[in-house]
Amino acid sequence: MPTAPLPRTYRVKSFGCQMNVYDGERMAELLGAQGIQPAPEGEESDLVVLNTCHIREKAAEKVYSDIGRLRRKDGTAPMIAVAGCVAQAEGEEIMARAPSVGIVVGPQAYHRLPGMIAEAAQGRRAVDTDMPAETKFDVLPARRKVGASAFLTVQEGCDKFCTYCVVPYTRGAEVSRSFSDLMAEAERLVEAGAKEITLLGQNVNAWRDDGNRGLEKLIEALADLPGLARIRYTTSHPNDMTDGLIEAHRDIEKLMPFLHLPVQAGNDRVLRAMNRSHTVASYLKVLDQVRTVRPDIALSGDFIVGFPGETDTEFEDTLKLVEMVGYSQCFSFKYSPRPGTPAATMDGQVPTQVMDERLQRLQAALNVSQQAFNHASVGRRCQVLVERKGKLDGQWLGKSPWLQSVHFIGDAAIGDLVDVDLIEAGGISLSGRLV
Repeated sequence: MPTAPLPRTYRVKSFGCQMNVYDGERMAELLGAQGIQPAPEGEESDLVVLNTCHIREKAAEKVYSDIGRLRRKDGTAPMIAVAGCVAQAEGEEIMARAPSVGIVVGPQAYHRLPGMIAEAAQGRRAVDTDMPAETKFDVLPARRKVGASAFLTVQEGCDKFCTYCVVPYTRGAEVSRSFSDLMAEAERLVEAGAKEITLLGQNVNAWRDDGNRGLEKLIEALADLPGLARIRYTTSHPNDMTDGLIEAHRDIEKLMPFLHLPVQAGNDRVLRAMNRSHTVASYLKVLDQVRTVRPDIALSGDFIVGFPGETDTEFEDTLKLVEMVGYSQCFSFKYSPRPGTPAATMDGQVPTQVMDERLQRLQAALNVSQQAFNHASVGRRCQVLVERKGKLDGQWLGKSPWLQSVHFIGDAAIGDLVDVDLIEAGGISLSGRLV
């Protein structure tokens, strides 16, 4: 690579999960602390960071397509940094296939980005996919301004080794951030404008501090922060739903009545093949316990269709589970073979057309479930956290306690918590009347 001046402007493009969104925000703050400014809307930037996700099929090929689109009409390109899980999994391959990429940095090393930018500017391509012992959070800059709702990563990595998943290989083993660090960052988030904090982790409810305190103790402490009105957490594993965390949904008023608890399939044989280490019965038992302490809880989940060997009858079990639970919202995906995972070489790979048909049926069932939940909410009065302006004059959009999108017209401002009567339900949102 030829030498180039240090970039003055940047753009970060994050793909995938909320953890990546958080990482993208932190990289942007890190660049800002170095004096590199976000590129004005509509203008090209000197540096583009592609913060990638490796969960879906052909993720790497999509990265190469994104890299190609960054080439300008005159044949030049910005400084390109590929970050995130694709970078972690395929760093050397990216460098070999994409000469225009100057930086490849994994999700555990992005705090080293400033030094890598300096290397790339000197014409030395930089790769860092280490999982260092020191935590990146110790060297990231303080958060200065956030929206009404902010993310806070409390735990990273996964020890569960589901047979379809690359996360243990790209994010590493489960690591929990310290209680004191999290409280300090949460305080800064509130000072920067956050009214709601969502705690993030690959298995967020596996968080433990040095004193073996569980996530409920962190939530309890956060609830005492003045100015913080709401707390959420995602994504959870059924096996880490302790009695204490379940009871927190009853005892801690600021913990919102929403639980995202992926199940992935509704058949025990498929779950064993996935190495999920829970059964349909144990999953339903957890949901029953949560509903007992918090009857108005909104439930969400993740589903995979077409896992190797899944039969039509086993897929029907998943549809039965959806009908039984009554989810407020869900994410559903076709199985994608990820290189290096056990499931990628399993017998019984399901044909694409069969997965397509199953996904359509599952999504239709989930849409019915979500619409039923939204319609059941009509007539409720609740607080809505205002997050942004709507398209109409005087219209505002925000979230209900159950994580539903609510729009209303009236006097409000971003960050306000306003009382709203829910008066009409749509497929994915509700209309409200400001009280």
